[in-house]
Amino acid sequence: MKKAFSFVIILQVLFSLSLTAQVRLENLRTENADNPIGLDITHPRFSWQLVSDQRNSKQTAYEIRMGDNPHEMAKNKGTGKVVSDQSLYVPYHGEALKAGKRYYWQVRVWDNAGNVSAWSAPAFFQIGLLTPSDWKAAWIVPGFEEDSLRASPLFRKAFNSAKKIKSATAYITAHGLYEAQINGKRVGDAYLTPGWTSYNKRLQYQAYDVTHLLQEGDNAIGVTLGNGWYRSYIAWSGNHDSYGKDIALLFQLDITYTDGTTKSIVSDESWKSSTGAIRYSEIYHGETIDARLAKKGWATPGYHDNDWSGVKRADFSKSVLVATYNEPVKKHETFQPVKIFKTPKGEQVIDFGQNLVGWVVLKAKGKAGTRINISHAEVLDKDGNFYTENLRIAKAQDNYILNGEGEETFEPHFTWHGFRFIKIEGYPGELKPEDITAVTLYSDMRPTGSFTSSNAMINQLQHNIEWGLRGNFLDVPTDCPQRDERLGWTGDAQVFSRTATFLRDAHNFFAKWLKDVSADQLPDGRIPHVIPNVLGPSAGGSTGWADVSTIVPWNMYLAYGDKRILEDQYASMKAWVDYMKGQSVNDLWNKGFHFGDWLFYSLGDDPDGNSAITNKYLIAQCFYAHSTQLLINTAKVLGKTDDATTYTELLKRIKDAFVKEYLTPNGATMSNTQTSYVLALQFDMLPETLRQQAADRLVENIKRYRNHLTTGFLGTPYLCQVLSRFGHTDIAYTLLLQDTYPSWLYPVKMGATTIWERWDGIKTNGTFQTAGMNSFNHYAYGSIGDWLYRVMVGMDTEEDGSAYKNIRIQPHIGGGFTQAAASYQTLYGKLASGWKIQNHQLIMDVEIPANTTATIYVPATGAEKVMESGKALSALKDIEVVGTEKEQVILKAGSGKYQFSMPWK
Repeated sequence: MKKAFSFVIILQVLFSLSLTAQVRLENLRTENADNPIGLDITHPRFSWQLVSDQRNSKQTAYEIRMGDNPHEMAKNKGTGKVVSDQSLYVPYHGEALKAGKRYYWQVRVWDNAGNVSAWSAPAFFQIGLLTPSDWKAAWIVPGFEEDSLRASPLFRKAFNSAKKIKSATAYITAHGLYEAQINGKRVGDAYLTPGWTSYNKRLQYQAYDVTHLLQEGDNAIGVTLGNGWYRSYIAWSGNHDSYGKDIALLFQLDITYTDGTTKSIVSDESWKSSTGAIRYSEIYHGETIDARLAKKGWATPGYHDNDWSGVKRADFSKSVLVATYNEPVKKHETFQPVKIFKTPKGEQVIDFGQNLVGWVVLKAKGKAGTRINISHAEVLDKDGNFYTENLRIAKAQDNYILNGEGEETFEPHFTWHGFRFIKIEGYPGELKPEDITAVTLYSDMRPTGSFTSSNAMINQLQHNIEWGLRGNFLDVPTDCPQRDERLGWTGDAQVFSRTATFLRDAHNFFAKWLKDVSADQLPDGRIPHVIPNVLGPSAGGSTGWADVSTIVPWNMYLAYGDKRILEDQYASMKAWVDYMKGQSVNDLWNKGFHFGDWLFYSLGDDPDGNSAITNKYLIAQCFYAHSTQLLINTAKVLGKTDDATTYTELLKRIKDAFVKEYLTPNGATMSNTQTSYVLALQFDMLPETLRQQAADRLVENIKRYRNHLTTGFLGTPYLCQVLSRFGHTDIAYTLLLQDTYPSWLYPVKMGATTIWERWDGIKTNGTFQTAGMNSFNHYAYGSIGDWLYRVMVGMDTEEDGSAYKNIRIQPHIGGGFTQAAASYQTLYGKLASGWKIQNHQLIMDVEIPANTTATIYVPATGAEKVMESGKALSALKDIEVVGTEKEQVILKAGSGKYQFSMPWK
């Protein structure tokens, strides 16, 4: 009897422990980053994820504690128990934190079942340099006269560390790009640093923990610089030296010894400078490396630099220096050749099978002075020859000169290329697949979203969308990666931004870039066409492009729930809306330059008017309204009630002016194009009584073009969204599955591995669109991804529960698909939704992360027809049936995994 009683006690204890273990914490982040080094704010914000194996799990309270020793956290006084379900962006309220110091924090939470988690493992962050006076270093420039090719300068500093080192942090930035070494080993794994910002107003520095690179005794620092965005050829008309002709370094190494003393090694006149193997480096044109001129061991102790030049101190500003919050550019996937062949012209060409962005790592062995040229291209022409005309004046060529000392390995440092194919000239001997590797480069944003379906071509489209992002999210959202452009075009970024937030955690990436949107905004409120602005003050203010200032901040808020982005961008948003207001007469904005519905369907010889031309001022009025609405939304979130009232009144007048100017009495738009109806409906420009007929007119227009889209950059993102909203999901699927020009699947059918700039970049006869503007890696039309994820699969966030705090699952089934599924790593945890049709049943699998709730729309005529994991809904206490709507049963549910099944025709 005693044994039985003891067994019961043991079971009770185990059960109690299991209850405690049901809630745990993961993914602690400071300012949405994992253990960041170099924050330049003294009151950071903390986020974490609650993980539970129980349904309907919510946080009810939390406690945070913080200190400078991870092993003594229990001694620290924390916040105490704070009754709140907030787990994102919880602000630190203590004393201002100190520059250069590392702090640790951990959290525990209580849930709605009465459980308390264990304390999380400690996370850390380190404060960077906060003021110009924190920089003991001086700007330095080479002490020698640069040659005409502007060979990359080398900077070197030797020093001795006589004590045992406890910790060391290096702070580095440059005018140009830099790569740093300590004792011959690379500092960090980031490339193209310090990244691209509006350098004259915001220059980022990076902070690195380099403790492991230093040694007691002799040490050496080596830094190589490249022209980069600072002074490379950028944009057109021979534009270069956009930010200055100089090339300069700012370097500070702060060391703490085990005895508590400190020392700083800084850039100053004691450094030496020279040049080495990199003889030429330009973003558009490529890099030349002469291995014969390499200075072996130059970044290691003991190297003799007696013949090096000195350096000069430069009086450049430190007040523009800011910490880095966005993810750095890093190396990612590698590709081996899928084919090495000779073209009809006799060229040696290699196919990597994927249009990618990065560079090639080459191994070679030959005589000293042997020159190898590598050229890059996205496509072959119709005869199978290497094609580079669409690169315009960009040479996109890397040149390597051998030193003749055995096998040598080459790769660029301060350039990149967009390519699938390369042409090699001058290679000594037989080129083997193992001698050449393509390496991708892009910003190291966390992957967050996945999508798959029963249609192989749609899956390839998804692949192309993803690779369009990888190729063009390279510190800034570029339009294309291959030709003489590679600029942060605002229109491209805004149309793709919501899709981007699904594929990757783009929070920090866009938050950084939006600060440059504000920095480069013109005094009258116009937003330049490209950010950072290298086109000058006259290039700005185009509708659909400048609206990036309102659209992207709001999309970031919806995806990530970060009010600070709205706070930071509010003045910019308001200035842009006020600019449009100032340009309007009687609330009608019908003046100025606009790109319009860029690259819409048009015909060169168009005798019967089939080109889908949408009036640019009609488009402008629609975006004027949209930006005003987003400003109103933002004002409400930020509690700016007076602004919300003022701009609500303005919005009504804007829409009234649109109806008066651009709508016939019977409800047709003046342009009568797909884009005109799409924008008018998406932005609610029409009275409610005229909306459905306008949607029907849109369908008739689509049918007129034999079920093809005719939209350009501004109409395409919303086309399928509008069709589904107004009951025409069948037509949305028809457009999605169309595989003849113009359509999303036409490039897929033509072998595309990325999204094209033009619907017909390669024509059916194998010839190309005009070479002056024909990129094969342009992500804008990849915005269809947003419809795939949020409508087809139906996985969305409610605006009153941004960051997926309040979730909506509402799939739209059709198109002959038998399956579609997506998953998404929200800031709260994994969200997943998918549906499949089998054996005359529809099965929906749904996963909701902890600390969130969801409204789920199940396609069924009645709740009695729906089963969840084999049980009737009426038998479940953790799912609430709240009603029906248009043959959908509406359910409320908390976190957990669910499988719904119902009869299907």
